[in-house]
Amino acid sequence: MTIPAAIRALIEEGHLAHLVTLEPDGSPHVTGIWVGIEDNEIVSGHLSETQRKIANVRRDPRVALSIASGRPGPHGMEPYVVIHGRARVTAGGGADLLRRLAQVYISPDAVFVPDNAPDGLVMRIGVERVGGNGNWK
Repeated sequence: MTIPAAIRALIEEGHLAHLVTLEPDGSPHVTGIWVGIEDNEIVSGHLSETQRKIANVRRDPRVALSIASGRPGPHGMEPYVVIHGRARVTAGGGADLLRRLAQVYISPDAVFVPDNAPDGLVMRIGVERVGGNGNWK
């Protein structure tokens, strides 16, 4: 599925995403992550192979992301998007991606992730369907 323009714009604003992966027993594991878009996939950078979310995705690629808009909405419910998809983890590039995302999430002149950090990993999420509260299609 092509990522809709409204979702691209929301991601480019730098709102924290909540990633849901599945534990070995099927229970959800939820964590906050920074996200960007590359080649019609949602991407996140990670420095360590030992993170639970990485192990969970390698075992079961089904994931969900939730991103709130930070804008007021009707009845006190701010618009948010829920993205369902399948993730894969690729070696390398995690530190560089985190450096780029820091300029969105922290400030344009942010220095984040030291030069001597490990190269890390990139999680790539292919979007299969979207929902939530708002006009995301």
